[in-house]
Amino acid sequence: MSPLRLIAISCAALALQGCLAKAAVGVVTAPVRVVSKGVDLATTSQSEADEKRGRDIRQREERMGELDRAYAKAMDRCGEGDDEACDRAQAIRAEMKALAPGIPVEPVED
Repeated sequence: MSPLRLIAISCAALALQGCLAKAAVGVVTAPVRVVSKGVDLATTSQSEADEKRGRDIRQREERMGELDRAYAKAMDRCGEGDDEACDRAQAIRAEMKALAPGIPVEPVED
């Protein structure tokens, strides 16, 4: 075997050790990365939970505004003697009472 060929094989062996080591580390750490990604997808961060709660509160507040307008309209018609409007107003009021606990109340400043 010629010395040049021996040097080339030695260099290739040294270079491949780094590649093999890197591949081995990648294979060993792959399950950990997969599990970590799965946990990230399965859990909700505090900021995501806060955003979701804020969206839910805004939707309830919007619904409460719609109900309030419908209730006022039904009460006007009820005052004019429309019995069906009185029934609608009662149903709307019941829905408003059920929805109210889910809406936070702002403290009143003195």
